[in-house]
Amino acid sequence: MNILILTNTFTPHVGGVARSVEAFIAEYRQRGHRVLVVAPEFPDMPQNESDVVRINAIQQFNASDFSVALPIHPHLTRAVDDFNPDIVHSQHPFLLGLTALRLARHRSLPLVFTHHTLYEQYTHYVPGNSPALKRFVIELATRYANLSHQVFAPSESIRDLLLERGVNTSISVVPTGVQLDNFAGGDGAAVRRQLNIPLDAYVVGHLGRLAPEKNLEFLARTVADFAGHNQSVHFLVVGTGPSEEAIRETFNKSGLTSRLHFAGILQQQQLTDALHAMDVFAFASTSETQGMVLTEAMAAGLPVVALNASGVREVVKDKVNGRLLGETTVAAFSAALQWMLEQSAQQHQDLKQAALATADDFSMPRSAATALACYTDLTEQLPGEAEDENSLDEVLAFIKTEWDILKSYASAGDAAVDTRLFAEKN
Repeated sequence: MNILILTNTFTPHVGGVARSVEAFIAEYRQRGHRVLVVAPEFPDMPQNESDVVRINAIQQFNASDFSVALPIHPHLTRAVDDFNPDIVHSQHPFLLGLTALRLARHRSLPLVFTHHTLYEQYTHYVPGNSPALKRFVIELATRYANLSHQVFAPSESIRDLLLERGVNTSISVVPTGVQLDNFAGGDGAAVRRQLNIPLDAYVVGHLGRLAPEKNLEFLARTVADFAGHNQSVHFLVVGTGPSEEAIRETFNKSGLTSRLHFAGILQQQQLTDALHAMDVFAFASTSETQGMVLTEAMAAGLPVVALNASGVREVVKDKVNGRLLGETTVAAFSAALQWMLEQSAQQHQDLKQAALATADDFSMPRSAATALACYTDLTEQLPGEAEDENSLDEVLAFIKTEWDILKSYASAGDAAVDTRLFAEKN
């Protein structure tokens, strides 16, 4: 099968969507499928990429680490024609997502849309952030989903949310799987020595983009509180981003600078080694659609302490493979970390084994098999453009596509205005 994937974030960008796309691509190719990726340019992107079409983009949009693809893609049509896709898979409802819709409609191909992100949690990256803007992006994503032939939800929580929001396209739950072998063995002691973490320390760890939507200031206060009551506790953070300074400031104010360790961006074996240097994984984000970093941590045998939120509750089971907290306070989270610290060696081993079992349930082969089965069903239902399609049909299809896009934006805008007017009246 020839699978065309369009995504607004891709390597070397560090983030959940980029990592998800890369993981699925690797599994698809391993199974003998061809994949062509269309993505924006990013600083320091790999040279001489194979089966990747890069689109001109505005780099580091609004002082973030995102690139914004420009709307003109003069070389894309030829690349897609040469690839001859069987299916189009969009990872976003805007920018290259609109290109995906046009490509699929023009070729009468199935369009799959993965609703990776709670977009309303990310509007702070856009000038003019407001409740109306949040409503706009919610409505835009919902209408885009309804222009697709199939929606992938990364978790049951997101599937239920999309149904509540009015998505009537078929929804399948397809989480990003974890490659278990990649996380099975790691040299945690070497990482501890490299970062001056005592070998007998109790290490709380975190992995991910260090961004405001990840609730990292709260997490930093929590771990600092926990460390303040336990001399053996150190905090190991893997990743980079704008919230790094806030984390440092929190530990500086608590007089715990020497027990905070940043490892930066790590890949492959170095990432696995860092996970094996941790004793427990801490996660405070409430903006996730799936628990990808949680299943990776569990694949390394780490129990997880996290807030009860979408994408998290499907992975973390309270007092089975970690702690799942309904109370979002520093005291409650710190107490849960304390509970983890006080577990006996056997109890900790039981938590580790449960974490490994959970990771197995979220393996990449299982997720890829689910996605590919959906692809096959769709291609059988909508086999692609007919040989005898005439120019009038193409023009009419183009007009309908552009009308659907315009209508979706207009409807989303109307909903945003209604939100603003309601706020002004109240």
